[in-house]
Amino acid sequence: MQRRRLLFATAAVLALSACSTVQRSSRPTLQPNAVWAVAPFANHTETPMAGRRAQSIVAEWLAAAVSPSVVTPPVEWLDESLFEKGQLRSTPELLQWAKSAGARYLVIGQVSEWRYKVGVDGEPAVGLALTVLDVGSGQRVYSAVGGKSGFSRESLAGVAQKLVRELLGPLAP
Repeated sequence: MQRRRLLFATAAVLALSACSTVQRSSRPTLQPNAVWAVAPFANHTETPMAGRRAQSIVAEWLAAAVSPSVVTPPVEWLDESLFEKGQLRSTPELLQWAKSAGARYLVIGQVSEWRYKVGVDGEPAVGLALTVLDVGSGQRVYSAVGGKSGFSRESLAGVAQKLVRELLGPLAP
């Protein structure tokens, strides 16, 4: 009996140590098989190229779960370097690019956390804010923000993929 309690307590502590907090708007009605565009993400962290990494994960998740037609901007727009943050494009400029690429929806995002926490365990932690815009009207159709931390043996990319799935999961058909 004592052993069972100890096992239960350990499982509860482990379950709570990999927490996430997510806020989403209501699920929108989306055009099926639409083309999606994913803009470069703003990197508000001290981790170089966190915006590029998050953008890549979002684009690939959308292609796998929502629509096979996902476009990203030209390479010259991805000017975030190892030591300096990239120049972000304005929303009207991004909408114009997405329209010229034939996209119906545009995802813009911000990375607020992308790191391994300092300490003995060094848990991965990710924070993202994502917004989906209707390219034709420029109106927001969906938004989500969240943060997630993982176990000490998990990868940062793995935690980011789980968070993206939680944030954008309602968009999947």
